[in-house]
Amino acid sequence: MARMKDYYLKEIAPALMKKFSYKSTMEIPKLEKIVVNMGVGDAKDNAKALESAAHDMSLITGQKAQISKAKKSVAAFKVRAGMNIGCKATLRGDRMYEFLDRLFNVALPRVRDFRGINGNSFDGRGNYTFGIKEQIIFPEIEYDKIDKIRGMDIVFVTTAKTDEEAKELLSLMGAPFIRS
Repeated sequence: MARMKDYYLKEIAPALMKKFSYKSTMEIPKLEKIVVNMGVGDAKDNAKALESAAHDMSLITGQKAQISKAKKSVAAFKVRAGMNIGCKATLRGDRMYEFLDRLFNVALPRVRDFRGINGNSFDGRGNYTFGIKEQIIFPEIEYDKIDKIRGMDIVFVTTAKTDEEAKELLSLMGAPFIRS
């Protein structure tokens, strides 16, 4: 998505430079990567569920999903270390900007009763995380072909030093934060 990069250079970077009065252009925060994660709880009982979730994620992100394995055994969840428990995709570059554009302009407005995303989900280091309850909000997913509705977590990793800088960066990129 070359247009988003150009927009960043022409509009967003100068606005951030002016607002936070950076001395160097290298201080301006950038979006480094977007990580999309889908935990599949029934993967331990049904191997097809994980395969289906990975296929859905591949359609949504535009790249092959990577299978996540359990790091520790948890008896309460009947999970052993090394079991397949989910899938994830790390987006960088053009795919990241394309996904960002589709997420903010197409998918999120399709959520029922959508008023915006919570502006308090920053981690203190300039990274933002939020969850989606169903994958069917993305137009790439055909409702008739899914076996189960699954949610996913989306993490925006930025080079911002503070949450305020990261929130301003994401707002300028089009993030629909709830007005407070």
